[in-house]
Amino acid sequence: MSEHKQSPQKTPLYETHVAAGARMVDFAGWIMPVQYTGIKEEHLAVRAAAGLFDVCHMGEIEVSGPAALEFIQFLTPNDASKTEIGAAQYTAFLNHLGGIIDDLIFYRLAADRFLLCVNASNAEKDFAWIKKHSGNYDVLVTDRSDKTALLALQGPKSPEILAKIADFNPATIKRLHFSEGKVASANAMIARTGYTGEDGFEIFLENADAKTVWEKIIAEGKPFGLLPAGLGARDTLRLEMGYPLHGNDLDESHTPLESNLAWICKLDKGDFIGRDVLLRQKEEGVKEKLVGLTFLEKGVPRHGYEVADIESGEILGVVTSGASGLSLGVGIALARIAAKRAKEGEKLAVLIRGQSRKARVTKPPFYKKIK
Repeated sequence: MSEHKQSPQKTPLYETHVAAGARMVDFAGWIMPVQYTGIKEEHLAVRAAAGLFDVCHMGEIEVSGPAALEFIQFLTPNDASKTEIGAAQYTAFLNHLGGIIDDLIFYRLAADRFLLCVNASNAEKDFAWIKKHSGNYDVLVTDRSDKTALLALQGPKSPEILAKIADFNPATIKRLHFSEGKVASANAMIARTGYTGEDGFEIFLENADAKTVWEKIIAEGKPFGLLPAGLGARDTLRLEMGYPLHGNDLDESHTPLESNLAWICKLDKGDFIGRDVLLRQKEEGVKEKLVGLTFLEKGVPRHGYEVADIESGEILGVVTSGASGLSLGVGIALARIAAKRAKEGEKLAVLIRGQSRKARVTKPPFYKKIK
C-alpha cells in the first residue's frame, strides 16, 4: 500500500456516478456518491426492494501462510478458529490498551488464507499495523485494495435480482458465508454480508469489471424497484440497526466492552492484543457504555450533541451518531454515556441547540424487520 496516495481518490465507478447525476462528496479521502434521487427514497428502496452501493473505497488485505490462523487469533479478539472455510466473521483490531483501531469482516478463503475487509479511512493504518505485528509469524501480508472493487447489493429483492445475472443460485449462500462464481460474466466472490440489516450481498470483483457489473445490476434490478444508493442512505440504514461506525461510535480510546461489542471478545481463546485490559475491565466494570437512544418527542440528534439528566441537567455523555429513523419516524442515536445511566428504558435528555429533547435508552436494533 503506497504511503502517499493522492487525495481525494476515485473509485472505478466515479464517471458512472457523475453521469447518473449523483451528488458527490469527499469521504475518507475518496470522491463518493452521497445520494442520487434522495437519501430517504434510497433508504426506503433498500428496506422494501433493493439498493446498490459502490463500496470500492473499502480496503482489502490478504493474510496467508502456515501461521495465518495463529496470527489472526493474536491480532483480533474474536475466535477465528470457529470460522469455517467459506465463511465470514465480524471482529476488530485492538491496540495494547484495548482501544478499537478498526472493526472489520474477514473471509476465510482457505485453511491458511484470510481476506480482511477494513474501513476505507483506516486501510493504510490497518495495513501498517498488521505488517508491524507479522514478524513473528510465518505469514504473507498482501494489500489487495487497489486491485479490488466491491459492490453491495442490499434489500429483500437482492437474491432475485442477483439470480438474473449470476451463473449460480445466490439464495444457496448462507448468511455470513461466501461463494465464488460469475456475475454478468465477471469472476467474483459473492458474500452474504452487508451493513444495512437487510438480506443482501457484497460482491468482490476486479476493478475492470466493476462498471459492467454495476450497470447490469441496475438494469436487471429496475423492474424490482432497485435504486442506486449513496453513502447517506448507507449511514441511515446502518444506524437503524445500531451498527457502529468507526470514527464516530468506535475509536482507539474505547474498548469493545465500552462499545456494545463484548460479544466479539472471546477472552478464553488464548492471548491476543489488548486481552489483559479487557480481562481487567470485565472484572472491574466500565465507566462508559455505548447505548441506543430513541427520541420521545420531535427532534433529530446529531453527532456531538450532549446527553444529560432530565432533572438536574448533569452532562452524562455525547451522541456519537444520530439521524431521523427514516423507517421509524422518530429520531434515533448511538451515544456514549455514563454506565450508571445506561440501563435499557432509562429516560434522558439530548441537548439540541440549548433545547432539551427527551429520549429513552433502547437496545439496538431500532428497526426490526417483520418476518
